[in-house]
Amino acid sequence: MSIHEECGVFGVIATEPTNVAGITYYGLYALQHRGQESCGIVVNDDGVFVSHKDLGLVSEVFTGDILSHLPQGTMAVGHVRYGTTGGSNRNNCQPIEVNHQKGRMALAHNGNLSNAAELRTELELSGAIFHTTSDTETIAYIVTKERLHAPSIEDAVSQAMNTLDGAYSLVLMSPQKLICARDPYGFRPLCYGKTPDGMYVVASESCSIHAVGAEVIRDVEPGEILVFTKNGVVSRKEHCKKKDKKNCIFEYIYFARPDSVIDGISVHTARVRAGHILAKTHPVDADIVIGVPDSGLDAALGYSEASGIPYGIGLIKNKYIGRTFIAPGDRLDKVKIKLSAIGDVVKGKRVVLIDDSIVRGTTSGRIVKLIREAGAKEIHMRISSPPFLHPCYYGTDIDSEDHLIACKHTVSEISDMIGADSLGYLPVDKLYSLIENDGFCSACFCGEYPTTVPTDTRKDRFEQKLSLVKK
Repeated sequence: MSIHEECGVFGVIATEPTNVAGITYYGLYALQHRGQESCGIVVNDDGVFVSHKDLGLVSEVFTGDILSHLPQGTMAVGHVRYGTTGGSNRNNCQPIEVNHQKGRMALAHNGNLSNAAELRTELELSGAIFHTTSDTETIAYIVTKERLHAPSIEDAVSQAMNTLDGAYSLVLMSPQKLICARDPYGFRPLCYGKTPDGMYVVASESCSIHAVGAEVIRDVEPGEILVFTKNGVVSRKEHCKKKDKKNCIFEYIYFARPDSVIDGISVHTARVRAGHILAKTHPVDADIVIGVPDSGLDAALGYSEASGIPYGIGLIKNKYIGRTFIAPGDRLDKVKIKLSAIGDVVKGKRVVLIDDSIVRGTTSGRIVKLIREAGAKEIHMRISSPPFLHPCYYGTDIDSEDHLIACKHTVSEISDMIGADSLGYLPVDKLYSLIENDGFCSACFCGEYPTTVPTDTRKDRFEQKLSLVKK
């Protein structure tokens, strides 16, 4: 088991009809690392919504033929998904589209609500019928419910935020407006920018904004709502500063692309700092430092800089394995298919191996074995995060302590289990140094949750309810 990516959201608004589907395609392509199960785009063509959603990578779902059949428009929203709540099926593909008494809406969401089960039960008791098993449909229902009485869609979003708790970065499209909102804690990233020809774009990460030729204006503040129209952008801050800021620290360690900047902090720089810390807290005599692609590379560079041990490329990742990769049978090791060791780099060497995390330890053990078989004399594993000890309720795919090796074994035991000569984790009290502020959530490491812990924490909780209804 490995940690899976978050979802990614994207939105664009132009003053005149243009190829917003193509722009969204490239925006989602840059966010592919955040979700590889499904993707979707909804185009607003003068108030008429046209969409395409399916399971698969962006390049698989949006072929040239599909993109050519999506109309030009003034707005579009897009989404790439990894399902932290709800299964992998077409019903859970986003953006979610809603037709209601006041008009139409398309909604894309990144994060998990900590009060989703309670909200969903309340909605079901009032007559709501759910077709998906994701939190996003709950958000869509609440916004729609508020819209029936609110004077505008942005007022409906604001009123809905009084009810929602947990992590949510939203991009929402109505016939006339593009709206984005970030939860008051700021768990998940969200930023916006502008192209040279005047289009506004919203995305989970700055790398996506740059990918479509736009310049980043700034991050959306925790609790902020931005309303984009043909007349420009309006900021609403009635929910700002109601909660202490709690960025997910794992965005910097693993989720985000290293060329992204989140809340003014470079992801690459944060990972290099992690390597510096590891070199100081867990030094070792070695000949070479290598990283596990991709998120271990920056920390490996940092370890090398701080320790003076040469940095090398010891592992190569097969870049052509996508979502459709079929795991082999028992005779073949899928790690060997995804990764290859460079024997000339590691043979006869004492190797420092840097990775971002250990969950169950299975993958780590296979990587250590791979390098050992390539001739490494010693392998000292260093992890650029603290041990996972607690579930995450805000979107990370860590749903049970039963799956976490660090809950059952000591560091020394884990080192023996994965076959390393030594093992060292980033100290939890050093997380502050990665981003040089304390406005972050590290509940998966320390167990201190910013919100109330959900009563039902099963990843498939809504899926089971739907299956019972079908029976």
